[in-house]
Amino acid sequence: MIDRHEDQDAGRLTPAQQDQVVDECFQCKLCYVNCPYTPELHEWAIDFPRLMLRSDAMRHATKQVSLRDRVTDSVMGHTDLLGKVATKTAPLANKMLGAKPGSVVRKVMEKATGVSSVRLLPPYARQRFTTWFNKRPKVRIAKRQGRVAVFPTCLVEYQQPQIGHDLVKVYERNGIECSLVGGATCCGAPWLHSGDVDQFTKVATKNVAVLAAAVRKGHDVVVPQPTCGYVLKKDYMDYVGGADAELVASRTYDASEYLMNVHKAEGTSLDIEFEGFVPATITYHTPCHLKAQNIGLKSRDLLKLTGAKVKLVQQCSGIDGMWGLRAENGDISIPIARKLADEIHAAGGDVVAGDCHLANTAINEQTGEEPLHPLQLIARAYGIVEEDQ
Repeated sequence: MIDRHEDQDAGRLTPAQQDQVVDECFQCKLCYVNCPYTPELHEWAIDFPRLMLRSDAMRHATKQVSLRDRVTDSVMGHTDLLGKVATKTAPLANKMLGAKPGSVVRKVMEKATGVSSVRLLPPYARQRFTTWFNKRPKVRIAKRQGRVAVFPTCLVEYQQPQIGHDLVKVYERNGIECSLVGGATCCGAPWLHSGDVDQFTKVATKNVAVLAAAVRKGHDVVVPQPTCGYVLKKDYMDYVGGADAELVASRTYDASEYLMNVHKAEGTSLDIEFEGFVPATITYHTPCHLKAQNIGLKSRDLLKLTGAKVKLVQQCSGIDGMWGLRAENGDISIPIARKLADEIHAAGGDVVAGDCHLANTAINEQTGEEPLHPLQLIARAYGIVEEDQ
């Protein structure tokens, strides 16, 4: 739009064009990876994703958000409430979520909630991750190499607790003592990405206090989902700030990042004897919000320790939080997911892996293959058997 004008003046954009730019920014954060003018790299300090968030926040503050959008924001924002209800009624909830895309049931759901009737939706588990963790026998760590508090995220807590199971078992096999972040709730990303900064800040402030307390007790914070890890490391610093937020950011790690630190640090080591199932080739999808953390490709490096050949796919999934699940964004989001599917097919790996459960759901939707979290593949490589749900 800017290039249509000789002077490339962004001020020439009409209000409708500006709104289109805001609506179509889905917070992939790849500006931070690809643009040379981001705050950390250039004095101009252009922070485009943050500008788009401020624009959404302005819309909320000035009541420019439609009733339909407010309903969708509320549905997607109350992840803990939805998760608690859905896990208790999993058979019924999953029957509705799993109804054929475009069916009457899904169309009614779209009308009521604003969630797309044609996108594949992740089902809910019968047992929450924290329920499993609290019921399991306490494991004694012979040679402790670390202490972590697991921030499970809504996706692992309510929808894919198997990732949490395998994380804990892989960590304990490597002498890392695991506990839970007591009192923590959803990271708040759905509120932030919809522009409700006030609600996000309330959630973030509570979580920062709980997480900082865990760190002061000697725990590092480990997060198995990249969007949530990004929020804890970056967004809490910007919207809450202070000593506690800085402490949390400095001691928060992606799940694979933490294991690779153990592997490379002096005085600690990772068990690299893999006697279980190791595929010959793994197609690994790098989530956008993991690239934006600027920590390198730790999951790829971890998977390579098994001896498997790892093929990288870095195309965005077009989901990014829950933007791609909103009905009005399907025409933009689905073609992006199809590009990812084409790259997955071209890579031709024996197994597909990815850290982001929502991106993995988009891959499943477009390819029919069900990707695994890297720690699930590491668990199988160790010979750890997946638990039944």
